[in-house]
Amino acid sequence: MKVFSSSLALIFLTTLAGLTFMSILPLAILIAYLTLSTVTFLMYWKDKSAARHDKQRTPENTLHLLALLCGWPGALLGQQILRHKTQKVSFRVVLWLTVVVNVALLTAFLYLSWPV
Repeated sequence: MKVFSSSLALIFLTTLAGLTFMSILPLAILIAYLTLSTVTFLMYWKDKSAARHDKQRTPENTLHLLALLCGWPGALLGQQILRHKTQKVSFRVVLWLTVVVNVALLTAFLYLSWPV
């Protein structure tokens, strides 16, 4: 699953970059995904550090909201690279639901904005 998650995140971001380069996707969308993925990855890193040092943790709802708001590639990379939040099944299920909802919304946006 580690290779799949990381590969999916990288393929998705590369595809967005290609669609932006071909002027199919607005640059702002690519920037949103890259920015929120970076922020989300850093939040996973911060939460992993807090867990190790018995400090205040980042609420799971915050991590899920960031994932839903275009940060899911960073969440998947953070989960796999940092080996964080990989054991709790309920967390993983909600994370994958955020991926599905986010991609569905992006697909709807592209479909509705596609010239007829």
